[in-house]
Amino acid sequence: MKKNKIRVSPCALAISAVLFSQPLFAQQDEKTADVERIQVTGSHIKRTDLEGPSPVTVISRDDIDKSGFDNLQQLLERLPSSGAGTFSTRGNSQDSTANGAAAISLRGFGADATLVLINGRRVASSPFAEGIVNSFVDINSIPMAAIERVDILKDGASAIYGSDAVAGVVNIILRKDYRGTDVTLGYGGTTGPNYNEKTFSTVWGTGDDKSNITLILDYFNNSQIDNSELGRFGTANQTPYGGEDFRSSRGYPGRFIVDGEPTIDPGCPAGSRNGATCLYDYGPSSIAVPEAERIGAILSLNREVNDNVTLFAELSAQHNTSTAGGAATPLDEGAGLTVSASHPNNPFGKDIQISRYRTVDAGNRRWDISSDTLRALVGLRGQVSGWDWEAAAQKGRSESSQTGDKSQGWVRTDFLQQEIDAGRYNPFGGVQNPQSVIDAITTSLVRQGKSHMTSADARISGELFDVSHGAVSLAAGIEYRKEDAVDEPDDQFKRGLIFGTESVSAAASRSQKAAYVEISVPLLEHLEMQLAERYDHYSDFGGTANPKIAFHFTPTDELSFRASWSQGFRAPSLAQVGLGPSQESQFFVDTYRCPTPDASNPACASTDYTIVFAGNPNLEAEESESWNVGTIWQATEDFDISLDFWSITQDNKIDEVPFGDVYMAECNNQASTICVRRAPLPGQTLGELDQLNNTFFNVSSQEASGVDLSANYKFDLSSMGLVKMRGEYTYLNKFEKDGQDYTGEYRYPQHRWTATADWSLNDWGLATVLTYTGEFEDTPDIDFDGVLDFEENSSRKVKAQLLVDLQGYYNLNANTKLTLGVNNLFDEDPPFAIGDGDGDLYGYVTSMYNPRGMYIYGKLNYKF
Repeated sequence: MKKNKIRVSPCALAISAVLFSQPLFAQQDEKTADVERIQVTGSHIKRTDLEGPSPVTVISRDDIDKSGFDNLQQLLERLPSSGAGTFSTRGNSQDSTANGAAAISLRGFGADATLVLINGRRVASSPFAEGIVNSFVDINSIPMAAIERVDILKDGASAIYGSDAVAGVVNIILRKDYRGTDVTLGYGGTTGPNYNEKTFSTVWGTGDDKSNITLILDYFNNSQIDNSELGRFGTANQTPYGGEDFRSSRGYPGRFIVDGEPTIDPGCPAGSRNGATCLYDYGPSSIAVPEAERIGAILSLNREVNDNVTLFAELSAQHNTSTAGGAATPLDEGAGLTVSASHPNNPFGKDIQISRYRTVDAGNRRWDISSDTLRALVGLRGQVSGWDWEAAAQKGRSESSQTGDKSQGWVRTDFLQQEIDAGRYNPFGGVQNPQSVIDAITTSLVRQGKSHMTSADARISGELFDVSHGAVSLAAGIEYRKEDAVDEPDDQFKRGLIFGTESVSAAASRSQKAAYVEISVPLLEHLEMQLAERYDHYSDFGGTANPKIAFHFTPTDELSFRASWSQGFRAPSLAQVGLGPSQESQFFVDTYRCPTPDASNPACASTDYTIVFAGNPNLEAEESESWNVGTIWQATEDFDISLDFWSITQDNKIDEVPFGDVYMAECNNQASTICVRRAPLPGQTLGELDQLNNTFFNVSSQEASGVDLSANYKFDLSSMGLVKMRGEYTYLNKFEKDGQDYTGEYRYPQHRWTATADWSLNDWGLATVLTYTGEFEDTPDIDFDGVLDFEENSSRKVKAQLLVDLQGYYNLNANTKLTLGVNNLFDEDPPFAIGDGDGDLYGYVTSMYNPRGMYIYGKLNYKF
């Protein structure tokens, strides 16, 4: 049953009163703007003042070039306003994640709470969700060479843009109206691991006063860093460095059930023994930074049809390939593998069951990932009676595949059992079985995902009428969007023939309609009020209305104040609604079978258990409320400083029930259908944990507040050149989730800042960028029992990190520019972290720190 849920708006009546008190097109044909008006991110109303009532950080093309980064993910993850939930290809090697993709999370609210736009419009989301169900726009699908600037709106904006704009908006503005040819070649590499990046881009454009066509081609390639190259940051056994031993209980050699008792393989090395378990270090077999190649093209066209109408179009295509992978296939009792007493290699001389084992001789599991993104947009814009109007239609498609062949470690349990029964496969002693046998137990597989988006929109903006302090401006529009997504794992996964590997299955579709209105009212000569209201109706969960009210006060030319309040929402993702049985793994201790620490008890080892999820079609939209209060002081033409206080509250948030809570409630019951256990061994009341079943509900909430500070200063040294300095600082005052305070805890540092200094003189230039990430507490689950206990316990601190980047350039002639630079100048290692027992198992926080070390690069740019 559909739920038509409309939220009452406190500013709808005010908007209606203004709209219906005056004729829509009154007096506009007699008014001519003296200054060109442009549309800024965060408003549909064009304005002459770039500073609006909401804070926007602008990353210019020059900023991008001076960063030294060749993909958008590297650039955005350095933002002080980014936080937990930002992810990249780094360390991203599980089926439950979007391998090969990347996303930005503002304020730590998650990638699904940050809206990513291209030229102010939505694009198709990745068909592979991150973390099983979190939908996002893959920023790896946007060529860096095509970007003119990136606007970061650090304010709730559902009243302007609709769903997902909870923590803010990243609006990527593409280059257009270019004339000439611009070619750039780049190469860089590290001084530590054998890693390099290669880039090539060209921008070509031609046109006249009435038309322009711009073509952008972009190529990016990076090599791979294996964990085996990283020393201490490439092993799951971090005890020598003060961490935990996260080696797997699925070993090589393994463990067996003999006469009802867990029994270690006699060939297990002494250093791998833990009671009856033979541990395996999967770390060196994993990938830290996967190999990737990206090829993109964007074609944009603008053509004046007549003096009042312009045709515009965009066509973009992106092809990305990447790799991902984990260690060899892990097996446990759920695989149902047995070895008969007659097996020629059976050292026990009786029928036994394989309890914990890993087919290392079949090789590490590897995936080849390929994704193709296509977007086509066509529209008209123009003016009528002094009003700007625009209408456009868009079609987007994103397809991804994840494949593995017989040489990439994919073992089928039924094939393996056949070879064991025939006496050809030897599971004892950690031996290397013959290649003919390996060929017989391995298989090929494919995971396929597709997402489509069809949309159309129309908008109009202009001045309604004049009042004593200026003109009342209005923008209004309608939107339609239809989208679908499918994530289909290989049939062998669904049949349970490929064991111990996470998998995701999802399929859903929906349509959405929206209408919005926004007005700007000059209450006083220097006081502007912005009112906005948007109503969205979804075909599945119903409708929601979201308002915004904001003020911009400029008492003097040097000083201005801004304040905003808004409500927002996030629609349930298609993956959350249409999720089929899907899996993830989590390390924790089965405390019901291990009430007191005992090295001889296998249940006392922190073990990677399987959690199985399914979707919930009855989910409702998440709701949010945000406010921002700030000031800007333009002290001189060369110096300005801004200060903003912000707050975001998100309720009705869709989340899984914490697995620790599920464990505590269900796992002391052998008969539970939620916490599924295997049959207990003789003398036991609880069998070994097989899986936890979980799903998603509107059960969670999170709230954050903080302070943003930014400053710009430039000074002319006359004959010594020009110096520009800029700083951005974010202080996280509070981040609470479900009543627990995460502030300063794992992955939630309170202090983050960047500072840049840029010197130029004639043909020479030098730029320095400092990036600081503050300290935070380690290990949110200090005893790894599945229940977060960071409020009851204090852990060690993960140290702060300061990275220094340096770049210099020289104009060889009027057309040629040479750039040399180094990122992470002092070759800083990631600060040590014990980890969370989930994704961070190798002594550092993989989503926050890059293990590649110092990176040296050069670029050559030629324009003609």
